[in-house]
Order: sequence, then structure tokens, then C-alpha cells
Amino acid sequence: MIRQILFELWYLIRRTPWDSGISPPELMAFLDSHPPGRALDLGCGTGTNAITMTKRGWQVVAVDLSILAIRRASRKARKAGLSIDFRQDNVTALQDIGAPFDLALDIGCFHSLPQTARVRYAANLKRWLKAGSTYLLYSWLRDEDESQNNPPNEADILGLFSPEFQCRDVAHGKELKMTSAWFNFQRAT
Repeated sequence: MIRQILFELWYLIRRTPWDSGISPPELMAFLDSHPPGRALDLGCGTGTNAITMTKRGWQVVAVDLSILAIRRASRKARKAGLSIDFRQDNVTALQDIGAPFDLALDIGCFHSLPQTARVRYAANLKRWLKAGSTYLLYSWLRDEDESQNNPPNEADILGLFSPEFQCRDVAHGKELKMTSAWFNFQRAT
């Protein structure tokens, strides 16, 4: 509940540095090399990536904890003449989302969850994605010597999703002085 209030406040005062309004090159490269299917956008914010995927022919279910973010996303999609299934909900407690999906996208949602919620999230993701599908995850990473629980480290992420997901690629970077990484997972058959 406190997390939701914080996110609502950030969206209310429009102080959301994560909401660039631009789909990242990692997503664009994936869309360029894969035929459209069904996508799940976890932590969709104001819908930038859901809109990008829909314009490329994907059927998208997009979820965010913030009702303000979902309202903005819905307005943007309507203005663009697009039909997207936006849902205000907790990504760890989703029900009846129309699984299975060919793609799940998470840009910054997973790393904001507490450890116990990450376990539920991973269990759900394993149910929602069909064999051979892709999970693209962008996450901040804590350094191996840090003892705090947030954000996760790379070993935490890889361990949480295996053996049901194989990691095809990890691309490391820095953002806002934080170590980060893009993970490209494939759901095992």
C-alpha cells in the first residue's frame, strides 16, 4: 500500500524520471526481429512501450500499480487510436490476464519489488509465458558486496528464473550511478 501511494505521488507531481516517453533500443531490436504476437507489459507506466508494441501489431496487456499512470496510458492510446488492455493492478497478484503470452517486458518494475514479491512475480511469469517465448527485463543491480535486499544482484535474478527460463543475453550498463542490466530470457520448452 505504501509503494502504491509513493508511485501515485510521483505521477501526481510528474516527477517520474523512468518515464522517458521513448521505447528503448533493446525492445525495438526485438520487435524488428520477431513477428507480432501477444505481449505483457509489466510496470507499463504511461504506456510508451505498450503503444510501441501495439503499433507494431502486437496485442498488449499492460499493467501498472499506479492508477494515474494507467489513466495517462489509456488517454495516450485513445489519442493514437489504439486498443490496449490497460490494467491497474499489482504485478504479483494478477488474475485472468489472458495468458499465455509470447513476450513479457519489464523495464524497472522487478527491481522495485521486495524479495518476497519477486518470488511471486517469477512464479506467475512462469505460468503466463508459453514455451519458447521471450522475457525482456531491465533491472538495476546491487553490487555483490552490498547486503541490502533492493535492488537484486545478477545471481539473484538468474537463480530466480531458472530452470524455466534460459538467459540468452545480459547487457550491463550504468544509469544514475547505478549498475543495471538488460536480460533476455527464453521460456524453456
